[in-house]
Amino acid sequence: TMNYLLMNNFPAYISIIFIATTLLTIIFFYKAANNSTTVLLILIGWVILQTVLGLSGFYINTTALPPRFIFLAAPALLLIAVIFTGSKGKKFIGGLSIKYLTILHIVRIPVELVLFWLFLNKAVPQLMTFEGRNFDIAAGITAPLIYYFGFIKNHLSKKIILLWNFICLALLINIVVNAVLSAPTPIQQFGFAQPNIAVLYFPFNLLPAVIVPLVLFSHLAAIRQLLRSDF
Repeated sequence: TMNYLLMNNFPAYISIIFIATTLLTIIFFYKAANNSTTVLLILIGWVILQTVLGLSGFYINTTALPPRFIFLAAPALLLIAVIFTGSKGKKFIGGLSIKYLTILHIVRIPVELVLFWLFLNKAVPQLMTFEGRNFDIAAGITAPLIYYFGFIKNHLSKKIILLWNFICLALLINIVVNAVLSAPTPIQQFGFAQPNIAVLYFPFNLLPAVIVPLVLFSHLAAIRQLLRSDF
């Protein structure tokens, strides 16, 4: 297909930087989970499964029912829901390092650069970039500041760190909604001239499958810790 040829003619640096960003996100989360082997094995297993699905062309069939698109993020979102509702899960959240949960968001800078390059290569719509409706890069730029002044210097109040987490969570939800509604599925609303096709291919399918759930979970876990602690 035309789309497949398009993805194969990509400048290699886009994929390389994106794969490196995915690995960095996993490393930060592994550190946040106090170097938990279980967490690392689950993440590696999930990456391998999504890599196989991405390379096999599983997601390219956009007319299948149920939409194959849901296999990108739904299992991870379901796991997040289970962790937040179970007693073991709540204990796990309570033990996470909020410092690492905060600095993890720095990965949103390379993600935004990759999305911009994908737009230039006609693989995502402009609205998914910082030239469009995506202001997520602000979360990536401010993450090191919150990390440094909040957790190294202890200059920021709990309210400020909470507020930052809520704002950045809203930025994430904004781009995720726009990305989902720009993908070539039966519910597409935006980006008809240039749909969001990148996420149907490896390695970019790891964005909704791995990076977005980890970023989302990091915000939710940090918010839960902040609301429950005497920080």
